[in-house]
Amino acid sequence: MAAFANNFTTVFWIAVIPAFISVAVIIFGVREPERPPNVRTVRSPFSRSELARLDVRYWMVVGVAAIFTLARFSEAFLLLRAQSVGMDVAIVPVVMVVMNIVYTASAWPAGALSDSLGRFGILVVGFGLLVLADLVLAFGNSVTTVMIGVALWGLHMGLTQGLLAALVADTAPAELRGTAFGMFNLVSGVALLAASIIAGALWDVIGPSGTFFAGALITAVALVALPFAHKRAQIRY
Repeated sequence: MAAFANNFTTVFWIAVIPAFISVAVIIFGVREPERPPNVRTVRSPFSRSELARLDVRYWMVVGVAAIFTLARFSEAFLLLRAQSVGMDVAIVPVVMVVMNIVYTASAWPAGALSDSLGRFGILVVGFGLLVLADLVLAFGNSVTTVMIGVALWGLHMGLTQGLLAALVADTAPAELRGTAFGMFNLVSGVALLAASIIAGALWDVIGPSGTFFAGALITAVALVALPFAHKRAQIRY
């Protein structure tokens, strides 16, 4: 147990290194662009009058993201799923490594494809992959199948998260983009908390398979509704 605790401590100390590098890049490498002279100054960005300027297209994006977040609960459940099929607890963090490698590797190509093929199609594929990932995780009974599900989960993240952020920027007025991202992350965070609570309850009552199958079902329903939201909001993506 002492050796396990020491290994975990080492992992977290190593994780501090990229954290410090990230902070250094922000401090020394990132420069705030000059504010265009024609952009209106916003005094109370979260006031009712300012929030009212975020139109239906923006709220449609937020709503779609919130629904899909209800199906994409905390990645901690991926770790629990790996343990449930027999993965040694000492190597369970490999799950997050695999997911993030696939996420990172797919994010840039997804953005490039969205520029040429359109964002809507890439989002549909990405959320379809979430359905597939949930089904693999629901019915897989080996470490190999669970890791395939984890990779699909990471691929879905790469194909959707950057595009949703781009849609927030596209549908918000320039002077309210900070507010728009703040509201988007607030709603997504609340949805993620609710999704994780529901997933935990399903895990206790039904088990891992029921949890991920419910995620696949919610995603499938939202995926069917996505074209209607796209048409209703008249978003060019």
